[in-house]
Amino acid sequence: MAATASALSARTDEVLDIPEMGQWALAWRRLRRHRLGLIGLVMLVVIFGLSYASPIVAPYSPTDIDLMDQFGTPSVAHPFGTDELGRDTISRLLYGGRVTLSVSLLATILVNVVGIPLGAYAAYRRGWLETAIMRVTDVMLALPLLLMLLIFSRMLREMEGMKQLFGAENVSVVVMVAILTVFGWMTVCRLIHGAVLSLREREFVEASRALGTPTARIVLRHLVPNAIAPILVAATLGFGQRIVFESTLSFLGLGIAPPYPSLGNMLTEAQGYMFRNPLLAVYPGVVIFLVVLAVNFLGDALRDALDPRARN
Repeated sequence: MAATASALSARTDEVLDIPEMGQWALAWRRLRRHRLGLIGLVMLVVIFGLSYASPIVAPYSPTDIDLMDQFGTPSVAHPFGTDELGRDTISRLLYGGRVTLSVSLLATILVNVVGIPLGAYAAYRRGWLETAIMRVTDVMLALPLLLMLLIFSRMLREMEGMKQLFGAENVSVVVMVAILTVFGWMTVCRLIHGAVLSLREREFVEASRALGTPTARIVLRHLVPNAIAPILVAATLGFGQRIVFESTLSFLGLGIAPPYPSLGNMLTEAQGYMFRNPLLAVYPGVVIFLVVLAVNFLGDALRDALDPRARN
């Protein structure tokens, strides 16, 4: 009996000696156990790395034309072959991936920069401010997204002022980022609004308010960090959706303007040669599929890792 009590006491002391893990350390440990999440993370690192290193790893310029080598088959010189103008396909994939990923990443950052403060302040201040912001959010969410993207993309691309301000070669990227931001912040706003509503009456918020802490500091230093889990998951999954939107608009001729490649306009250019060289459509399609799949894997893993109800 004494031996059992001694062993139990020693075990208790051993457990108590284990330092308590922080929230992010615990989330990282859960994420490492999620195999699909790790696979998605590795896939994204590889794809981002190759795309952003395209000036170094791409064997040719994406706009170099060689009419003597149209529809070239895969070879040592051109591992993925060439397109209808003799341009190297793998080089265009690398540069096009960088454009598509940059547009989606920048739009995702701006969506959160706009949506988080609006939703957080609306939930914390309540009253007419909350009503106004939430009604605008509801109206924006009710709009047919793809139709709005098509209309505004066409309008902005035709504005001469945009071309003079950003340069003709950059207008497509600026327009895509602006449109994806304007029509994408509402989901983040709704998420942070609900999260802050559940936190605004908690003890630590009441204590900060009693100490005279400014509203901006309470929202940005206390409320938003405690509501970051759903935001990270939404940002991850939203990133994949914006890749699809960019590819769709480029496929319809309203996205990134040729000759600069993107995954979407590579699909557009390939549609007229589906029977002659279907690989021209397969390559960018596979890259889009892999990126979206990896993002979804990572989003599911983050949701599980950041769930406070999950077991350690």
